[in-house]
Amino acid sequence: QVQLVESGGGSVQAGGSLRLSCAAFGYASSMYAMGWFRQAPGKEREGVAAIEGDSIGDSITSYVDSVKGRFAISKDNAKNTLYLQMNSLKPEDTATYYCAADPLMRRLRGGHPSYWGQGTQVTVSS
Repeated sequence: QVQLVESGGGSVQAGGSLRLSCAAFGYASSMYAMGWFRQAPGKEREGVAAIEGDSIGDSITSYVDSVKGRFAISKDNAKNTLYLQMNSLKPEDTATYYCAADPLMRRLRGGHPSYWGQGTQVTVSS
């Protein structure tokens, strides 16, 4: 059974940093596209960052424009864990952050991955 367990959320002042982790159970993370989504109160869920491996073993990453240069997604396949390093946080980054995974990147990018974590809250105060 596939399970994703997030950790690392919390409260921080604007300009601060947090690192989210997502431990994956029940499958090999190297075989799946993985990503982070977020949902703020009253807003639709949006994709924040995604990562997948290419044919030669490198990782391909992508980010929503609003976090480019501030957030970094990475994956440790040996630990089956996905990370999101968030720097220079802004109040508008406040949201519940969700880890997601799917064998197909197109389903992840489309917002319909097969697996979701339970979410972790990130609150950024001004």
